Amino acid sequence: MSAAVLESLLQAPDLPELIEQARRSLAIEHRMREKFYADITPEYKWEFIQGEVIMHSPALNRHLQASQFIFGLLDAFTRVHGLGLVRHEKAMTCFPRNDYEPDVMFLGTSKAGIVSPDTLRFPIPDLIVEVLSPSTEKRDRGVKFEDYALHGVGEYWIVDAEAETIELYRLQGSVYPPAEPQKEGILTSEIIPGFEMPVRAAFDPLANAEAMKAIWTQK
Repeated sequence: MSAAVLESLLQAPDLPELIEQARRSLAIEHRMREKFYADITPEYKWEFIQGEVIMHSPALNRHLQASQFIFGLLDAFTRVHGLGLVRHEKAMTCFPRNDYEPDVMFLGTSKAGIVSPDTLRFPIPDLIVEVLSPSTEKRDRGVKFEDYALHGVGEYWIVDAEAETIELYRLQGSVYPPAEPQKEGILTSEIIPGFEMPVRAAFDPLANAEAMKAIWTQK
């Protein structure tokens, strides 16, 4: 909540009524979330966002390829250097109010240490990658952008598989400062020490294969 919104709320004559209304709404939302946990099945990609249950539709091939390419590079580098773990697509990560299944997420060693073979709901990641689609872009640039920043996701990569660009947002305080889309050059992570990849490796099979080879041959 921004300082201006909080100040406006504190000045409202009906503050007690607003707080009570919020409590009732959150109680209803909590019951819906518990039902969501009971009802979800592994066949589909589900998210719970602001009280709404969202089942995702199948993705275009370019979306799947970009997601797979980035996951492969992050996963290989992380495993080679023992830096944590990377998960893909159906790994549900739980925020205070919402549950997301990012396209790719990275957990550093401390958070990875609490993950077991039976983990279903993962802790808040240190890095998240979302590949845009027409049905998800509003949320990826809206509620997720804000929620990820507020709750300490150190890096947020927004990937546009159609434009073949990546926007890398690095957390400052509890916000992500503006970031320009990158179409070429080298993308470097500050959250995964030593990791870098050509932007083209997210979209071009040959560039991806060369980047993967570099990871496995330069241990």
